[in-house]
Amino acid sequence: MSKTQERIWLKNYPEGIAHDINIDKYDSLIDFIDGNLKKFKNNDAFTCLIKNNQKTLTYGELDEKVDQMAAYLQSIGLKKGDKVALMMPNIVQYPIALFGVMRAGCIVVNTNPLYTGREIEHQFNDAGVTAVIIAENFAFELEKVIKKTQVKHIVTTSIGGMFGGAKGWLINTVLKMKGMVKPFKLAGVVKMPKALSIGKGKKVTRHKTAKDDMICIQYTGGTTGVAKGAMLTNKNLLSNMEQMRAWMSGVNMVNGKEAMLTPLPMYHIFSFTVNCLTMSSFGAMNVLVPNPRDIPGLVDVIAKTKPTMMTGVNTLFNAMLNNADFCKLDFSGLKFAIGGAMAVQKPVADKWKEVTGQELVEGYGMTESSPVISANPVGVGNNVQVGTIGIPMPSTEVRIMGEDDVVKGPNEGRGEIQVRGPQVMKGYYNRPDETAKTMTEDGWLRTGDIGVIQEDGYFKIVDRLKDMILVSGFNVYPNEIEGVVAGHPKVLEVAAIGVPDAKSSEAVKIFVVKKDASLTEAELREYCAKELTGYKKPKHIEFRDELPKTNVGKILRRALRDEKK
Repeated sequence: MSKTQERIWLKNYPEGIAHDINIDKYDSLIDFIDGNLKKFKNNDAFTCLIKNNQKTLTYGELDEKVDQMAAYLQSIGLKKGDKVALMMPNIVQYPIALFGVMRAGCIVVNTNPLYTGREIEHQFNDAGVTAVIIAENFAFELEKVIKKTQVKHIVTTSIGGMFGGAKGWLINTVLKMKGMVKPFKLAGVVKMPKALSIGKGKKVTRHKTAKDDMICIQYTGGTTGVAKGAMLTNKNLLSNMEQMRAWMSGVNMVNGKEAMLTPLPMYHIFSFTVNCLTMSSFGAMNVLVPNPRDIPGLVDVIAKTKPTMMTGVNTLFNAMLNNADFCKLDFSGLKFAIGGAMAVQKPVADKWKEVTGQELVEGYGMTESSPVISANPVGVGNNVQVGTIGIPMPSTEVRIMGEDDVVKGPNEGRGEIQVRGPQVMKGYYNRPDETAKTMTEDGWLRTGDIGVIQEDGYFKIVDRLKDMILVSGFNVYPNEIEGVVAGHPKVLEVAAIGVPDAKSSEAVKIFVVKKDASLTEAELREYCAKELTGYKKPKHIEFRDELPKTNVGKILRRALRDEKK
């Protein structure tokens, strides 16, 4: 019996979209990016607005600064393959650092700047990070653990630094007065303007890189446990970019004239690949939003920049739709909006179409697949099915694997969604055991999501095989939460699960058995706030006398989840 699902979805591909992609024309990701920087040198590449201040870099200006950053990194001794962590929100310094690291021949390690010291220490040591480029707002956490890492070089940047002069000074002063930039002491720090100045005029040594060479370590929980680094190669990222380019051929994309709203952080794989990387191939302008939680500020940015494309998550689209000023905007220039990282809810999709006149297109992916696996078609008149994850990308195979190890076709039941394609990662960095759990010997990625395939080739997710909790598009893994909470001296046992949440799809709930009867909820929340970044912190805490267990003593998370149904 065949272990592969026939690509029945191809019959529903919009006209003009290639069934397969070819990346032979590209030597490497950085060569591809370099070509775009030169091709669109006179077009705006990245712009960022804070209040009434705006900073814009053209592709040509970005190219110059990227060269300076690459030269600086090589001048301090970084070699091909060295790991450099990036810890920044969506500001114009991010693409300078990103492409600079790549041009220098180093490997990018995208890191959530909101991570606590404990989380930073794990990720940096796991990846072998030796240099970090960080926004100074977050440097105080790095200071706590810097001596426990291999980091030798630190470049800092400030939010106001991108504006320069009096404007920049004023913004930085206000941020410090508001307590958003805490004091820190880190030895040997070089500020980004100084680093760029050092690199100016220096020659950059260009390194050859193969298609299967890793160029990015993108962290994820995988399907179980603590964060693991997905090894993404030139082939992986180039393929997913080319797949997205093919998908967008159903829209009248005009080179050098498009504007992509980028509210999701670029250290997240969705925004990293779709917004930051793919949009460069159209010479599009990325409209960077450092703080998408400021909905009035976000609406003001949209009004001023008039984006032709948007990406986001369900919670963000919902928040915008509940803002009266957003609903009054002119959406005549909007070509498409894509929701990813979490399910798009039907009421939100319906309201989006009512307000904007456009479908809210849902896609599906994972960090391990660079990320896009499938999506509903974009463009007017195409078959968007709300509640589905659409149809697979070009050159992508998707199958539903039943518990009986038989591939399930339409109307044959549910099973695990598995995917194979050129965008699927090389494996987890230094974790062959975890790679073996997640990928089959013949290259199929086990997603851990349970789904079905329809007669028309559209896929639906119906359940989750893994214990992963999805909070506003970010993966939260119970093992990590439980490990942190169990470290409290007054905790005897703990179990973490995800519970439905109107704002964030799911929220973290922990069940705790006390070791010391004096333990309070407030005490536990304060402890978690020090150890876990915001979206991982438990929203709900319930104390119990005991937790459900198997006959061998394993805590049954599923039994706790079933209680809530």
